[in-house]
Amino acid sequence: MVSRASRLTVLDENGHPFRDAHADADLRRWLARGADGSADAFEADTSRVRHWPPGDLAAGPSSGSYPVRGMLIVPASTACVAGVALGLSKDLLQRAASVTLKERRPLVVAVRETPLHGQTLRHLVTLDEAGAVVLPASPAFYAGARHIQDLVDFVAGRALDAAGVPHKLYRRWEGELGQGGVGSMP
Repeated sequence: MVSRASRLTVLDENGHPFRDAHADADLRRWLARGADGSADAFEADTSRVRHWPPGDLAAGPSSGSYPVRGMLIVPASTACVAGVALGLSKDLLQRAASVTLKERRPLVVAVRETPLHGQTLRHLVTLDEAGAVVLPASPAFYAGARHIQDLVDFVAGRALDAAGVPHKLYRRWEGELGQGGVGSMP
């Protein structure tokens, strides 16, 4: 699901349009481009990628009987956080998140915005109490990042970890102090 607000953000930040009539192709093309925009940056099998328009409240993920293992909302704006925390279900994203929580499936909410004010923090606590994993989009600078993509991969990897999805996006902590006090990374 790509919310209406996310479509505008992707267009503004990446120059990539999502048109309703071509959303499946647009989404696959955007995923295949990779974070740096190069055509060969990311080799992924997008054959299983599905797209549902944000207004399609009859889509599969709006029902608890639809077979999914969980849901990641990446990135989650504070407006999205509020809607999910309050159970508004005003669009498919909020409805699917509500269903994910009610079915006790993993819901990972990667909060994008900063700083956060009190009301947003209360909404995040509500989501945590409902069983969601609140994951601020905060990269780890201790992990030996050499490029911006390393920081992006760390946040993406932590989101996948929280959802129980195997990956090799970042080096894992080994638990020993290395040179300069930084834990050794394989």
